[in-house]
Amino acid sequence: MDSAAHLRPGTQIDAYRVQEKLREGGMAVLYRVAAIDGGEAGLLKIPKLEFGNHPACYAGFEVEQMILGRVAGPHVPRLLASGESDCGPYLVMENISGRSLAAFAADAPLPATEVARLGAALASALHDLHRQEVVHHDIKPSHAILREDGQATLIDFGLAFHGHLPDLAEAESDKPLGTIAYISPEQIAGVRGDPRSDVFSLGAILYLLATGRLPFGEPTGMGGLRRRLYVDPLPPRRIIHDLPEWLQEIILHCLEVHTEARYATAAQVAHDLTHPDQVALTERGRRMKRAGPLVAARRWLAALSAPPPVHKPPTAYLALAPHVLVAVDTACNSEALFQALRDATRRTIGGEQHWRVSCVSVLEPSLLTEQEDGAEIMRGLHLQRLVELHHWAQPLGLPQERLRFHVLEGSDVPARLIDYARASHADHIIIGARGSSGLRRFLGSVSARVAAEAPCTVTVVRAAHASGIGT
Repeated sequence: MDSAAHLRPGTQIDAYRVQEKLREGGMAVLYRVAAIDGGEAGLLKIPKLEFGNHPACYAGFEVEQMILGRVAGPHVPRLLASGESDCGPYLVMENISGRSLAAFAADAPLPATEVARLGAALASALHDLHRQEVVHHDIKPSHAILREDGQATLIDFGLAFHGHLPDLAEAESDKPLGTIAYISPEQIAGVRGDPRSDVFSLGAILYLLATGRLPFGEPTGMGGLRRRLYVDPLPPRRIIHDLPEWLQEIILHCLEVHTEARYATAAQVAHDLTHPDQVALTERGRRMKRAGPLVAARRWLAALSAPPPVHKPPTAYLALAPHVLVAVDTACNSEALFQALRDATRRTIGGEQHWRVSCVSVLEPSLLTEQEDGAEIMRGLHLQRLVELHHWAQPLGLPQERLRFHVLEGSDVPARLIDYARASHADHIIIGARGSSGLRRFLGSVSARVAAEAPCTVTVVRAAHASGIGT
């Protein structure tokens, strides 16, 4: 019988035939395989179970096998098959076509726009994973692949945590789990299952892509590793002097020592990377040196006296940070409907800790915008609509750092709203429904179509005396 590390080309593993060995890691071996029946080819993964290997090799393989069988979508490889062979347990997964994020990192420092593009793709993938109750806990450049369509796919789930499965990885080790250069402070302290740990690792990758350096180096001992519990990284703008403040703001927001000070979700990171003009700048973006020794001492004392963690599934953390999209048709001129939308917004965000509200309006092309100077007219209308959105939101009295404003353009209003909600990972849409008419009953309303097709919860608001034809 061939060992897992020495399967020869042509060896048959159930319904697959080995073509070539791709790579061998410390815990598993990966082969390219072809389906015997002519079906989809894939990658065969077999854990290293030889004498002397750590038991975590098998535990990590079991974790990956269970998680890949429970998650779906473009951000994870599809599980094609799994089982037992003469060589032991195996799984066959999708062979992803694309470029590893490690290949991009090899060219760092990258332009800010490229860092934002890559980071947004990775953040979106992480949020999709967290929504499926999984925290990866080993995010690093070699564990993310950019598909040809620009979406990121995450691989290697051996250290992952699933909110509804036994934590086998933790059970097999009494040391911090993860890759030293990217591991979060709470992982060092033995806390697992918080999606914000992946946000921290995302920040470390953004730092690397932007500066060409790792934010904390690669310490070899626990003493150096534990410094992450109280010492900040050097601000990226000290290394790359022309780095935009908005990008440093995002990076250092991800790398906050305390989870409560970080971005609440990876979706928030994706949004800010995609809309840098709307990033709320704070002292973080302008910072040019690390926090002083007094701050480090307070963090050190806080780490010593930290209470035991409260274990809960990843989606319970996401529930504390809903993204609410409010669709506002500022052209409707109905203050009653506007106030009803504001009331619904207040009720929806309620007492949640880390909510965000995106105020969105759709600007439709007209005969004016099709004229020779139509582009200039459209820019003027876009600015006017943006001012109107700000005016609508002002009575809410909400903190500006929690608000975002977007004017979309397109003739198919429902499609634009639905596409934006999907791309921005909205959890809830609030939209107004105005007075009916024979034409609206014939064509169908915007609010009805959004409610029927949106990828999230939708609240349709009606004002008692609203009038006119609109949403």
